[in-house]
Amino acid sequence: MVLRPAGDVDEANWRAGVLERLVHTEQFRTPRPIRAASGRWVEDGWEAWQWLPGAADESRLLDVVRAGTAFHHAISALARPAFIDTADDPWSRADRIAWEEAPLPSDAMLGRLAAAFRPVDSPSQLIHGDLLGNVLFAEGEPPAIIDWAPYWRPTGLGSAIAAVDAVCWHGAPIELLSAIGRNIEEWDQLLLRALTFRMVTLHLCNAWDASLVDRHAPVVDAVLLLVQQS
Repeated sequence: MVLRPAGDVDEANWRAGVLERLVHTEQFRTPRPIRAASGRWVEDGWEAWQWLPGAADESRLLDVVRAGTAFHHAISALARPAFIDTADDPWSRADRIAWEEAPLPSDAMLGRLAAAFRPVDSPSQLIHGDLLGNVLFAEGEPPAIIDWAPYWRPTGLGSAIAAVDAVCWHGAPIELLSAIGRNIEEWDQLLLRALTFRMVTLHLCNAWDASLVDRHAPVVDAVLLLVQQS
């Protein structure tokens, strides 16, 4: 088994309840939660999960997106959980900012991205907002999706965040930003929100510095060019 700090207890209990019974397919699997001797999912701030073999491979962006798409289809009927609206960590705040539900930090590159925002009509549902490093690959097994970070957004946002992460942090070619989204509605706007989300999170964690400006600047330019071409 894998033991990990539970974080928000309401979220941890909800996630365990969903993944305890989620039906797996040939396209994805997830670890099953393990109850404590008390019968609870969370005990003294810890939760336990089934250990699954496999390793993340950030170079397999297409496979990550396929697994994420299958996972999102499997959870598409789930209702919006209450903790989505009360979460107050940097990632939740950054998500709201990226969707114009809270003020944007003062930053020139973020301002350029926000100036290109347009309304997104694609419906929202529960998604995994941190797929790239949380899909494990093992020979002969479906990809395993772990560490579910739940958000209530269009499903294409999960793929957009994975694409942005791959280009910004794992050496993927910028051309993949357009290739990944060929069959995803409103891809350019989802890329804008994904990149804004990641950059705002760094600001909120007080991690933004000159090196990150240089790392993100060409990606900002590429995403804005896609918006202009769409």
